[in-house]
Amino acid sequence: MRIILMHKQFSLLLTIVFLAFIFIEWQISSLHNQHTGIITPKDIPGNKIRETTNKFLPVVLYNRIPKSGSTSFTNLVYDLSKQNEIYILHINTTGNKLTVSLADQISLAWNITHWDAVKPAFYHGHFYYYSFSSLGFQNPYYINILREPLDRLVSHYYFLRYGDDYRKGLSRKKQGDKTTFDQCIDRGEYDCQPKKLWLQIPMMCGQAAECLKIGSSWALAEAKKNVITQYTLVGVTERIDEFVEVLEAILPSMFRGMSKKYREGTKSHLRNTLHKEPLSEQGIAKMKNSKIYKMERELYDFTVNHFNFIKKQLTDTNGELVSNGFRYEKVYGPKGMIIK
Repeated sequence: MRIILMHKQFSLLLTIVFLAFIFIEWQISSLHNQHTGIITPKDIPGNKIRETTNKFLPVVLYNRIPKSGSTSFTNLVYDLSKQNEIYILHINTTGNKLTVSLADQISLAWNITHWDAVKPAFYHGHFYYYSFSSLGFQNPYYINILREPLDRLVSHYYFLRYGDDYRKGLSRKKQGDKTTFDQCIDRGEYDCQPKKLWLQIPMMCGQAAECLKIGSSWALAEAKKNVITQYTLVGVTERIDEFVEVLEAILPSMFRGMSKKYREGTKSHLRNTLHKEPLSEQGIAKMKNSKIYKMERELYDFTVNHFNFIKKQLTDTNGELVSNGFRYEKVYGPKGMIIK
């Protein structure tokens, strides 16, 4: 009898220890979430945990390239969030760094793929591409928008000095510097050196060290491969209207009504740099003759060609974009034909 009693007491003690361990783990997890900025479903006011079927709803990830029209595009998505019943979340990296540590890559991928209460979801932020599947998670629908490389750099150059019409009055990093881009080239200053063009290749290449190596042919090849194999759709700023139309055609549940909203014009040119000086022919020639420009332009042209290919596949004989080009027929089950 005494042995049985001791056994019961020992079992009870083990149960208490186990429950205490679970409680401590839960407390640590909650504290970690508070400090890392990771949000859980209970953090959303009035949110109800939705059915597990939400895990199959689409997740779109837009790793935005600066000065490519990303603000205008993202605001279109925000405008349609209520109509299309989608959640939109901005990913803000510490210090606005484009690189993401491996630990943060795993944490972010886990959070995005498991946060079923906020699906369908559209995530956006400025950071280099990285693969979810290489970390053991399901890949989201990656999208992006590239811009003609020199135009993007010039726009960024003047943006840092004059700001834009989106957030007027905000002091910029180079506020007060009246140096034109041509003068910058003539003086050999840092902000207009060809190596400053090296941005869109690493954005599409990824988090590997070689992606950040300026002039790397491997990085260019990897970026081109990702455009085809890892991104659902990549468009260009100069043809943003077509990008919006194609995106709506391939993911209508997320972007229904976007092309109409864009054509209305209320958000089509939301953000414009307040002041830009046109480049001289000499300045343009000097930049375009550089190795870095030619590599960035190669990626841009490659992206345009791939976009054209995708759009052509979606276009019917009347020149209209269609979402579905297939149907099921001759469907049989255990009891015979279901659909003729």
